[in-house]
Amino acid sequence: MLSKENLNRINELARKSKTEELTEQEKEEQKKLREAYLKNVRSSFKNQLKTMTVIDPNGEDVTPEKLKHFQQRNKKH
Repeated sequence: MLSKENLNRINELARKSKTEELTEQEKEEQKKLREAYLKNVRSSFKNQLKTMTVIDPNGEDVTPEKLKHFQQRNKKH
């Protein structure tokens, strides 16, 4: 999980970039923070997929095969 300070810094840089030009150092910092944020979001999403099951209104498991294969691959790890 990204720290509260890093999230605040991402937002601070985004606000600043709307009103003025960021320095090269700030642009690089913003890029690294965004990459860390996206890595965290992707990881969180994959963890949610590992436990997801899709059930239709009749109570049948209709989880897509692609998701089932993903879940099986990740159980081994």
